[in-house]
Amino acid sequence: MKKILFIVLILTALSGMAFAGSFLFTGKAKEDSSYDTALVKKKNIGSSILATGSVKPVIGAEVKVGARISGKVEHLYANIGDKVEKDQVIAEIEKRDLEAQVAQAEANFKAADAGIGASKASFWPALSAETDYAFQDTKYFPDKGDHFAGLKVTMPLFNKQDSYTIKQSTAVKESTKAALEFSKIQLSYATIKAPISGVIASVTTQEGETVAAGLNAPTFVTIIDLSRLQVDAFVDETDIGRVKVGQKALFTVDTYPDKEFTGKVKAIYPKAIIQENVVNFDVVIEIDDSNSELLRPDMTTSVTIYQEERTGVLVIPRSAVIKAGNERFVFVKETSGSFEKKEIKTGMQSGKDIEVISGLKEGDTIGIKRE
Repeated sequence: MKKILFIVLILTALSGMAFAGSFLFTGKAKEDSSYDTALVKKKNIGSSILATGSVKPVIGAEVKVGARISGKVEHLYANIGDKVEKDQVIAEIEKRDLEAQVAQAEANFKAADAGIGASKASFWPALSAETDYAFQDTKYFPDKGDHFAGLKVTMPLFNKQDSYTIKQSTAVKESTKAALEFSKIQLSYATIKAPISGVIASVTTQEGETVAAGLNAPTFVTIIDLSRLQVDAFVDETDIGRVKVGQKALFTVDTYPDKEFTGKVKAIYPKAIIQENVVNFDVVIEIDDSNSELLRPDMTTSVTIYQEERTGVLVIPRSAVIKAGNERFVFVKETSGSFEKKEIKTGMQSGKDIEVISGLKEGDTIGIKRE
């Protein structure tokens, strides 16, 4: 039995060597069931990079709205999921004390304005408050024949005390005017308005609660503009050198696995993100798909970034190409059923496909060794 088994192994080895020899030395081999075949065909291909990422709001599309003053939340007009427009009122803080401060400031301003009028009324009517104080000697020159001719008269234009009084009243008026404007601004802070249009994503303060404004303004609601989203794709350091701003990108999300969304590379963050000793770079994808309203923040994405795209080129499976030094060749099936070794020139690789620049024509059948 051992002799028979040895003879069978020898015969199998010799047949394999003969088949390989026919490939390598004659360039031909008979059809073998251990080989699959594939057709040379035209196809659109592109060099691409695969990455994972997530949907995120663009900078400025997610805003946390808070209060700049302390007080009790008197009214809250926002619920999660509500759509709001810019400058729409979403909350009001109790403001009776602020309204009283405005009324007091208005009264002070009116009193200061009246004080200027009183100062002017006590002043010599013929003078203006803007005139510099001084004393001036004048001569009275009546008509010829007047017996007072040449008489020198000294008359005060106004006194110093009146000038200072008017200036002081004017300054008080300006001060009360500024205080009035300040009190109105403080009152406006009691009405919380939406800074952007969007959707209420979260509510962190309830009606009736008292908020205390300090260094960090207390957050009332978070608003997200769902029309301004992007994809943050995490590209491996080995591929980041091939990514350029403006390149086309496609991505899918788990919610819609059969739908592709389009976009383009908008920015490449210069600082790497290192997680578990894996170095990635954040590549921002600008979404330009008309169905972007289907997306939501934090959805997981599978991203394909295209470096170059070619249309209508001859392609074959990469597994069909045999390398021998700088030479690339395949085995082309002839009409007789045997395979002929043929040198080819290859180009771009895309996934499992490779471009054939020369050596084959559309419709040729090539052999692929089974694994």
